Amino acid sequence: MRYLFLFGTLQHRPLLDAVLGHSNDVTIAAAVLPGYTVQAVAEGPFPTIMAQDGVRAEGAVISGLTPDDHARLGFYEAAFGYALAPVTLENGDTAEAYFPQSDMWTPQGAWSLDDWIRDWGELSVHAATEVMHYLHSKRPHEVAGMFPMIRARAWSQINAKQSRHGAMTLMGDTQIDAVRRPYAHYFALEEYDLRHQRFDGTMTPQVERAVFRAPDAALVLPYDPVRDCVMLVEQMRMGPLARGDRALWQLEPIAGRLDPGEAPEAAARREAVEEAGLEMGELIAVAETYCSPGNSSEFYYIYVGLADLPERAAGLGGEEAEDEDIRSHILPFEQLMQMCDDLLVANAPLVMAAYWLDRHRARLKKA
Repeated sequence: MRYLFLFGTLQHRPLLDAVLGHSNDVTIAAAVLPGYTVQAVAEGPFPTIMAQDGVRAEGAVISGLTPDDHARLGFYEAAFGYALAPVTLENGDTAEAYFPQSDMWTPQGAWSLDDWIRDWGELSVHAATEVMHYLHSKRPHEVAGMFPMIRARAWSQINAKQSRHGAMTLMGDTQIDAVRRPYAHYFALEEYDLRHQRFDGTMTPQVERAVFRAPDAALVLPYDPVRDCVMLVEQMRMGPLARGDRALWQLEPIAGRLDPGEAPEAAARREAVEEAGLEMGELIAVAETYCSPGNSSEFYYIYVGLADLPERAAGLGGEEAEDEDIRSHILPFEQLMQMCDDLLVANAPLVMAAYWLDRHRARLKKA
């Protein structure tokens, strides 16, 4: 019988089930691998295993895996640069374990399975479900390149459970018959075959719908209540390019996607530093809203952020690693409102934040 020693995240049964695609016909038992230590790594919330004399790596041994199970596990582990190698367990049994490439990760001290489950277990199950969708369509190194966005999309699924909207709406039934991903790279496009409840209680026939899958994003309009001015950022945007718009460079609030595990407020503050070199003061929630719920999962956390905005605060910014080229502008608030009134602003969150600020500006100035 073929045994597989698990030392890391796959000991979490929901994650193992997501990778295998089932939850039965396997046996898991506690096991120990002598001469090895399990360490957290600096590059991510997962562990690595290293040879070390005089120590023991506690884990689990799994048996009853089919050839298809081994193929699925091999695909999943290869996406992270892990490959099988033979090991001898403390009880003398021969097994296999997935080891990383030499010097691939930076050890960062002891790793705790319980802590990882608490902090990252649910997100990792969502991410693994998407990873395994690509089993027959992408190579492991392609999935590895997509993994940051896969995890960001997984984080948005967790955030969705905390959404506050929904009052006065039908909480009806939906039946998803099939999901396809005709495109998946930085973003993803999904096609659904589904049925959903009608307002009269009956179910629709099966319909086909498509949705653009993107992570959640935080947006902030910086406002200086002393100078009564705002900061806008400008960059080239693909939406206007695809539409054939004459104006490809757009004025916007500061914006960026939420990293996995990151709170919206923290993302807004981080993006303000990255895009404009700006340290924000108080953040005031404006809205939590889908950008276009008919065709996109992208969800916005929109803020007005109090800040010190002298004219010298405007300039160039953006993350070089992300090929961002961003220019910031300082505008009197009344100029922004005139632009909104004249239909010269084409960014919906900016218009929304501007009109919110117009309603609450006197209070903020007084405070």
